[in-house]
Parts: sequence; C-alpha cells; structure tokens
Amino acid sequence: MRGVASATALVLASLSVAAAARDYGQHGAVFPVIEADLLRVIRDRLVSMQASGALDRANRQLAERTAARVRRPARVQGIVTASAARQWIVDPTITVSKDLADARGRVVVRAGTRVNPLDTVPLRQKLLFLDGDDAAQVAWARRHTTSLTAKLILVGGSPFDLMKTDQRRVYFDQAGTLTRHFGIRAVPALVEQQGRTLRITEFVPRPRAQR
Repeated sequence: MRGVASATALVLASLSVAAAARDYGQHGAVFPVIEADLLRVIRDRLVSMQASGALDRANRQLAERTAARVRRPARVQGIVTASAARQWIVDPTITVSKDLADARGRVVVRAGTRVNPLDTVPLRQKLLFLDGDDAAQVAWARRHTTSLTAKLILVGGSPFDLMKTDQRRVYFDQAGTLTRHFGIRAVPALVEQQGRTLRITEFVPRPRAQR
C-alpha cells in the first residue's frame, strides 16, 4: 500500500506542475536537437580516408613509429655517464609477507620467512648496464665481456644495432626498472654475485692507451 500511495502522490504532483505551467511563447532562435550516430560518422570517415589513401598513409606512419621505438627505445631518464668509481653491496633477501602455497594449496613458505633468491637462482652471468651510444662504454664491454660471461643491458641507444655488430643478445632497461631496483645512477655499471649478495660497481671506462 505504501508503494501505491507513493506512486499516486508522484502522479498528482506531476499533474499539478503541468497545470501550473504556462506557455511563454518563443523567444530567440530555436535549433533542432540532432543526435548524430557516432559509429556511422566514424565509419564514413574511415571510408573517406581509405578512398583517398590517407588511411594507408596513417597505418604506414604508425608502423614506422612503432618500429622506430622498438629499434631505439626511449632513453632511461636520470642515468648519466660515470665520472667516478662507486661500489656498494645489495642484499636481495626479502621477508615473505604471507604464506606461499603450491598448486595443491600446500604451504611451501611461511609468512615471516626470510628468503634470498640467490639461494635458488644464482646470478650465473654478470649484468653490465651501459649506454649503447657511448663508444667508450661499448668498447669496454667488448674487451671485458662475452655472451657467456655477461648480459648487456642498455639504458640508451639501439640494442638491435649492437646485436647486429656483436652477434650477441642485448637487452634494454625498459623505463629504468632495473637501474632503479639496483640503485644505479651512472653507467657503465656492473652487477655480479658475491656470495649471497650482489656487488654493484659504477666505473669510468678508459681506452687501453690511457691505462
């Protein structure tokens, strides 16, 4: 009954508003309300672009920009060329915040347990961070590392160009994720395992003649 009463009150209120309303006539220009079909507008635009060749040009330009970003990713911001040597130790040990279970639901690591990833996944290759556009850094990497001893990780330059000339895998520190994690501020920088820790060294590469 309460719902019926509410509906009745609403109808009566609407009628009273309608009865009290007055027609004040037309003042100024009146424009019709036009609701365009957005999908039709987009479709017509695409058809027009395809007919004129603009769509193909836009696709080619997009593909070229994408390929250029892949060949030469955006340089990691805030990383400079090392002007002085710096070395520090990083302990990768973490404290597990909650129980970790396997696929069957069995707890394999209890919350509060301290875990060092190097105990199960040792760093078999050194990580050398460098600027691929710096000839001195690239030359140092070639003299002191091989594809078996170190992974090259660029903070600038083209990994594809270096892979082509050196015939080895080259990586890129996308968005500076790794350099931030290790606290690296300058390159070249070398990350290597030292027991259950990681030793990180920023150094100034010098040509052989200057040694």
